[in-house]
Amino acid sequence: MRGVLFLQKLFGFKVAEHQSSIGTEVLAGLTTFGAMGYIIAVNPAILSATGANRADMITVTVLAAMCGSLLMAFLSRLPIALAPGMGSNAVFAQVVVVKMGLSYGTALTMVLVGGILFTCLSLSNVRQHIVRGFPASIRIGLQAGIGLFIAYLGLRSGGLIVTDAGGSVAFADLRTPSVMVVFLSLLLIAALVAARVRGAMLLSILAVTVAGLFIHTPDGHVMTVLPTQVVALPHVPSAYFFAFDTSEFFHNFFLVLPLTLYFFLSDFFSATATMIAVTRRAGMMDAQGNFLNSRRAFLADGLASIVGACLGSPTVGAYVESATGVEAGGRTGLTTLTVAILFGLSAFLWPLIACIPPQATTAALVMVGILMMEGLAELDVSDPIQSVSAGMIVLLTVTTANLMIGICAGCFAYTVMAVATRSWARLTPVFLLTNVLLVIYLVLVTYTVN
Repeated sequence: MRGVLFLQKLFGFKVAEHQSSIGTEVLAGLTTFGAMGYIIAVNPAILSATGANRADMITVTVLAAMCGSLLMAFLSRLPIALAPGMGSNAVFAQVVVVKMGLSYGTALTMVLVGGILFTCLSLSNVRQHIVRGFPASIRIGLQAGIGLFIAYLGLRSGGLIVTDAGGSVAFADLRTPSVMVVFLSLLLIAALVAARVRGAMLLSILAVTVAGLFIHTPDGHVMTVLPTQVVALPHVPSAYFFAFDTSEFFHNFFLVLPLTLYFFLSDFFSATATMIAVTRRAGMMDAQGNFLNSRRAFLADGLASIVGACLGSPTVGAYVESATGVEAGGRTGLTTLTVAILFGLSAFLWPLIACIPPQATTAALVMVGILMMEGLAELDVSDPIQSVSAGMIVLLTVTTANLMIGICAGCFAYTVMAVATRSWARLTPVFLLTNVLLVIYLVLVTYTVN
């Protein structure tokens, strides 16, 4: 009891008032960390496509997750953990840096601007107007399209998808031991998720990493190479601290503006959906759909993206895996504080994390991508405006590996169909502004980049 009173006085977590205990909150934090800890291995694997050092990206990932979770713990005191967002990190690396050829610093500047917009809107009532003004089918299509894109990246990095002699995409040879292990890991993670095993993604990564100690890749090397030491002081990624490239950002302002808007909107809608889902499951939401300290929670999310960008990370956002901690009894910021501490401690295990082969993260990436398509069930398929606009985004994003083309096709299809059916109420000012920015983007990318 004294420990509870001490925490209430020092941090204001009010553990007793939420009918919880220190032990329950810590256990809930462990549960949440187990469910989302895969990001420590997956995020650096994605960001390494930019040429970034993987050990540096491990430190960036854990620092961003730790700082974001600390902000949520102390500002909102809710059991919602934060970390670099799946989806945003793929767009950050593959679209902005690899495909568009912009610098890592420019991508960070885009994330920073998006975080500042999010933070400003969190302090006002404009947030509700944006949520209501942006078509749900476009949001769903974006999430599903990026989910499939992430799954595709996972399959390629793990060697399950290869390019054949004719330049076409083909499935790898299952007679290769490393390919067979990756294929079996997809079945393993599917079984674990179906059985609702907590930490399913971490277990899958661990299983393939261990198996890799005894399996050789086609080039003859062992798949998993153990480090000389397990624990070490973390790399200090000073090259990524405040590494903003504002000159390139403003030089290509209208080209990067739609993607900057994407970073803002993806975090904006993801945070809204995640916080509603987690607080509803925790019984912390009233009949009107409002939850405790909501404005502070959104402020913490926005500030987390700003801090994350300063540390060198893609957009930092709320994780729906926090719901696992809520199911374990977490009701206060002490759960989130526990997650932050665990992320901080993991920074000292970077040699062990860095030895995880790309094949080990394949199943996690594929599963995350598949789970991101769950919103498609909310589409009214009898309404062509919804189904076609969302379908356009998913189809073109996956087939062209170009998110922006997918967004343009989906938004323009929604607009012309709304005009054709005279559904003027669907064309809100927020959405029309988005269309204008996308037209500018298409003109610039067509006549400047190509």
